Amino acid sequence: MEPGRIREIHWHPNADEWQFYIAGKARMTVFAAQGNSRTFDFQAGDVGTVPKAMAHFVENTGNETLRFLELFNAPRFVDVSLTQWMALTPHELVQAHLNLSRALIDALPTVKHPIV
Repeated sequence: MEPGRIREIHWHPNADEWQFYIAGKARMTVFAAQGNSRTFDFQAGDVGTVPKAMAHFVENTGNETLRFLELFNAPRFVDVSLTQWMALTPHELVQAHLNLSRALIDALPTVKHPIV
C-alpha cells in the first residue's frame, strides 16, 4: 500500500484477522460495539489482530510502501466494504439512520475499492 493510502473500513464476518507487518509504518483503528475503538501503530516485524466482525481500517503512515500479510482461519476470504454496503442498502434507510445527504449516498460506488 503506497504512502497516504488507506485500506478502507471493512470487516470480516467469518474469521478473525491476523496481520504480519513486513515493511513500512501503519496505523490501524478497530471499532467495537457501543462506540468503542482502539488505534494501534505498527512497523516491520509487528503482529496485529482484529476479532471477527469488528470493523477496521489500516492506513500507511510512513514514507515508503507498506507491506503486510493478512491471515484468516476460514475456508474462504470474505470482507464487507462499508462504502459498498451503504451504496447497496436502500438509500432511504442509510439517509434516515446516518443523517447523510441523498447526493452523497447516491454518489457512493457500488463496486468495492479496497485501497483508497
